[in-house]
Amino acid sequence: MASASLQFFAFILALFGVFGDIAATLLPNWKVNADVGSNIITAITQMQGLWMDCTWYSTGMFSCTLKYSILSLPIYIQTARTTMVLSCILSAFGICITTVGMKCTRLGGDTDSKNNACFVGGICFILAGIFGLVPTCWYTREIISNFLDQTIPESSKHEPGAAVYTGFISAGFLLIAGVIFCSSCFKRQQGAWIYPPKQHHFPSTEQESNAGYSLKDYV
Repeated sequence: MASASLQFFAFILALFGVFGDIAATLLPNWKVNADVGSNIITAITQMQGLWMDCTWYSTGMFSCTLKYSILSLPIYIQTARTTMVLSCILSAFGICITTVGMKCTRLGGDTDSKNNACFVGGICFILAGIFGLVPTCWYTREIISNFLDQTIPESSKHEPGAAVYTGFISAGFLLIAGVIFCSSCFKRQQGAWIYPPKQHHFPSTEQESNAGYSLKDYV
């Protein structure tokens, strides 16, 4: 089984992944469009996220508009909303479960129970990483395809924002943490299969009687 320090390292990665996942879900800068225009004083930065669209002016004014209508949104934004929320929920469950199963904690009961808890928590982290990686890849693909489309005007083209990069990094942290937790349990079970416990064979009474002196020697 992996050492307690390795599990603690995976737990720290998972914590960064959870916080980054939540931040990427809530941030409004999934895609950004900077329109400077002819005057730098009237520069406008438009940001679009999963839940709101924001506009930042160079004068310091900042305004946001919530996306109330769900059915009017494109399918990739609806999918990103659902998968990112599922990723946050699964990663939070993984944090709670692995806290019980880690070797450095006094929770979870015996070694087998803690081992199973770590495995379940690792599966939660892996699923959370996959759910966080799918929307970021799809969202990035839509941004790049629209940016390369010659029929779309320059004012309507966007670039990936900080939330997309945060989602990528958080998904990577969750996947690495999940693999570490699952591999630690797998190594323990594999070691039990390869090296079974030694069985002590005691000689039978018949073997003990044969090991003694024969009575025929004295006849």
